[in-house]
Amino acid sequence: MPFKNFWSTDFRSSVVVFLVALPLCLGIALASGAPLFSGLLAGIIGGIVIGSLSGSSVSVSGPAAGLSTIVAAAILDLGSYELFLMSVVLAGIIQMILGFAKAGAIGRFFPISVIKGMLSAIGLILILKQIPHAVGYDVDFEGDESFFQSDGRNTFSEILAAWDFLSPGAIVISLLSIFIMIQWDTNRFQRFKFFRLVPSALAVVLLGILLNSLFTNFYPYFAIGEKHLVSLPVFSQSVGISSLLTFPDFSGWQNSKVYITAITIAIVASLETLLSIEACDRIDKSHGVTPLNRELKAQGVGNFLSGLIGGLPVTSVIVRSSANINAGARSRASAISHGVILMIAVLLFPGLLSLIPLSSLAGLLIMVGFKLTKPALYKEMYRKGMSQFFPFIVTILAVVFTDLLQGVFLGIVVALFFILKTNFQKAVIFVSSDENYMIRFTKDVSFLHKNALGEAFEKVPSDSRLLVDGSKAQFMDQDIKEMLVDFTENAKARNIEVELKNIHIN
Repeated sequence: MPFKNFWSTDFRSSVVVFLVALPLCLGIALASGAPLFSGLLAGIIGGIVIGSLSGSSVSVSGPAAGLSTIVAAAILDLGSYELFLMSVVLAGIIQMILGFAKAGAIGRFFPISVIKGMLSAIGLILILKQIPHAVGYDVDFEGDESFFQSDGRNTFSEILAAWDFLSPGAIVISLLSIFIMIQWDTNRFQRFKFFRLVPSALAVVLLGILLNSLFTNFYPYFAIGEKHLVSLPVFSQSVGISSLLTFPDFSGWQNSKVYITAITIAIVASLETLLSIEACDRIDKSHGVTPLNRELKAQGVGNFLSGLIGGLPVTSVIVRSSANINAGARSRASAISHGVILMIAVLLFPGLLSLIPLSSLAGLLIMVGFKLTKPALYKEMYRKGMSQFFPFIVTILAVVFTDLLQGVFLGIVVALFFILKTNFQKAVIFVSSDENYMIRFTKDVSFLHKNALGEAFEKVPSDSRLLVDGSKAQFMDQDIKEMLVDFTENAKARNIEVELKNIHIN
């Protein structure tokens, strides 16, 4: 892509991704019981390192909320964050091995209805989880995706509780942010170069900072307190960067728990990455196809390096990736640039970042969520029939009420049921005319088609003729052949004349 187009596409989208990633990196680190800087490190590595190595033009990697529970439990179980980092390093090595073993092919087996359901569910979760932040109730960490929360509440009861702690200033800023983002992308404004070059996300964040400053100085009733602003770890200018890093404790190499944790992280992170990449390819406007084995290798390198310097485990993350796509990203330069911006901003401008109201970011994330779960998508899936719509809806509900992997697994089970049902119906065709009946195999048949064949046999009445045509079945397993033998023998007693065409049952 020509460098002159970088500023109008990839740099613009990288700013949006940076604004989305900043609170998520901090929130996920907080939820994981890890140092706050570990989340920022993971975000920087996910952007710069994985962004450089990945074969995806639009995917963005970083710490994932889906791993926060695993990380928190592992740190407690291992007894130290340093031992946990050794597991992250090993997880990276395992992912690289999986990449070379071509395990990425697993990602091609996710049904499209499930992928779309996952995207819609993430969108719904974003909207539901950001409503409390939008009204100034910030008790839960940014990036939380769990339905049942650690404070005993759930997603819906948290929204109800938020109405007892409304912040007028937060509500004004979040509503204004949403309104501006909707209007910013309309043709009325996009015809002006300024609105094409400046991302709406940056505009609403700067507006949020200015408005809160105005509230603080002139309208105290609307002022947003410090606890409702982005909270960054405090860095001392006199301390070197090395002091911010934490290094693995390799003395735990004999601890079996380290290896169990490493395998768990590698498997979960790889699955989440493959799901995210498939989803990205689905919504990518350039319709790119990401080499999945290369992606596993890139993620492995990222986790290896993240663990070496004290960062959280990383995966490809659909929230950041979808924000990147919607902002107009064209190449990997966007993901890489967002990592560079994150590193520079955190190290050089922490004071400015700490002025950002969480309600501004809530408005931004609500819009990201809406674009993932538009009503038009539900109508489109419904028009495609129940074989597509039902797995789609089941995936949405399961992801919202459980978690990403459990929800997708349940969606795949439902999708497979419809796939097998359709396959059975189309493999065995039954037709009749007067006293003549025909069963035709349209493809290879196996024991999975026994039920369909048995139902067809039940429709053949006594004193009739039946032709069983196997011309189009190149393979027929022994179960089907035995059913044909049994029916042929029993048909004699019912005066049914059976003819087998291109079927050898001996």
